[in-house]
Amino acid sequence: MKTTKGHVEDSLWLATTVTSTWRQQEMAMTFVWLLLQKSVPIPLSCIRTFVDFLVHDNIILRKIAEKGIAAFCRIQKPPRIYVEKTLDEILQRPVNVDQCHPGDRDDNLWITINDYKPPKTQKEWEETCFLDKSFHGYYKWPKIIRYPMNKRERYTKEHMSENVVILYERFTDKNYINKFIQFMVLDEEKEAINFDMFRFRMFKGLFRNFGLALVDSFMDDLYTLIRDKTKTQEGSHRVAAEIVAGMIRGSKHWTLDMLDELWKKLTPFLNEVCTNLSVETVSHWGSCFKYGMEDEDPRRMYRPIEFLRSLMNNQTIGNTFLETSQWSLIQRLDNFEWRIPAIWCAINQYAKEFLDHPYKAIREHIASVLGTSLSFDIRLSNGQSTRHPNVDQFIDSIRERLNQAIKIYEKKPLANISGQNVEIDSESRRAVNYIETVIQLHTQIFSGHIQPVKHAIIRIFPHLCEIDSIVANDDFIRKSSVICRMCLAVTYFDPSFIEELIEQLEQVCSSPKWHARRAAIEFIQNMIFCNLFNARPYAQRLRQL
Repeated sequence: MKTTKGHVEDSLWLATTVTSTWRQQEMAMTFVWLLLQKSVPIPLSCIRTFVDFLVHDNIILRKIAEKGIAAFCRIQKPPRIYVEKTLDEILQRPVNVDQCHPGDRDDNLWITINDYKPPKTQKEWEETCFLDKSFHGYYKWPKIIRYPMNKRERYTKEHMSENVVILYERFTDKNYINKFIQFMVLDEEKEAINFDMFRFRMFKGLFRNFGLALVDSFMDDLYTLIRDKTKTQEGSHRVAAEIVAGMIRGSKHWTLDMLDELWKKLTPFLNEVCTNLSVETVSHWGSCFKYGMEDEDPRRMYRPIEFLRSLMNNQTIGNTFLETSQWSLIQRLDNFEWRIPAIWCAINQYAKEFLDHPYKAIREHIASVLGTSLSFDIRLSNGQSTRHPNVDQFIDSIRERLNQAIKIYEKKPLANISGQNVEIDSESRRAVNYIETVIQLHTQIFSGHIQPVKHAIIRIFPHLCEIDSIVANDDFIRKSSVICRMCLAVTYFDPSFIEELIEQLEQVCSSPKWHARRAAIEFIQNMIFCNLFNARPYAQRLRQL
């Protein structure tokens, strides 16, 4: 029986022989790729073949070659150094891990970005305990915490095996890189240009293994890609996004000096990207940040986090699309979930001032980001969530302003018609914008929050019913308000909320506004259907409504 190495050699012969058809080559290369494993010696000819096929005329062979290069990089990955410590040793103080409760605690503050001070020396950087998965420390701690040191051997020109040298020499060859990039740009048809995960993994492996040497090889080409204004613009940005995502993710174990050097180059590059986004390219850069920062400790990723946070302060006034795009990139911070409370609080404070923004697309993105920032305020049976923006405080802060917006819109018509002239009242316009954004935010809270029902959500309910009285002629807002109320109606209520909700319903049903009363009655029908048993003690009061 042939060994795995023998199968690899036979398949390589079939893939490279002149008489083989493209279909035979595809089958042979796929078979070789599936056979790659660390325990089997890889012939040098195998690596050379995959590298050569990255610039092959056949797109399918190029795709297989990308997967093969990603596999080689993983096989050649220098080993990680693991450390085992107790929480007491990490925090340098005694902690009873058996008495930990879920949520925010003093003993898990250190794995959030709050009060994080980046290390100033390489020794501090290497000794910092980074925990990449978001579940670490939220519920409790293990007796022993096992984590990789932020230190890894790296290949240098003087210390490379022959199979590593093949990749290094090719990916530092400018002519080869230019040809390879040109093929990648043209890989997909225009209607199917998507961020390629296999290509991202390939670049992640290359930058992880070879460090800054490859960054220098790619930077000039990256600028060329993002400045492409031809019909291949989307493909160029997609390739640039895949390369940059690989840089960000592959640099996680680099030294401090290497990271500083990388971000000196990436920051101006990304600033140029963010000022030249288009409808076709923004999704690719969103994917770049999503996958570049996925499953990473926020303290390790404080540089890209700070870059995304800075987009709030660098809003391009007057360019609606760029503002919208920058908010969509900020949304990618949701990768870090509960571990960046200070960032969510800062975003929350900044974004709530723009709920009446004149442009609808921007308001929609702001509502989405605010919904995410509020989604971590949850009540736990034996724990607490105290560091994140508080839903009750936030909703109460906008409730009064919503009430004012409703009154303004009631008093002032949106449009004043005088002869053939139509004037839009600016104050009424802002009021309508504010009302519309609050409705969208309310819906966002229910679509992304584990525990959306809060006391403030119930307190704002009468205003959501009143909205129907003033937007009867605006189908979009009217339908949106119905949806946002139904989100509340179909939610299962804890008995502690029902008494307060019924009091609010009684208030609305005694209102002189017919539309508000009708909205409340429609709400009650759906609410009772979804809370049949826990609403039963209040049956008499509900019938009276």
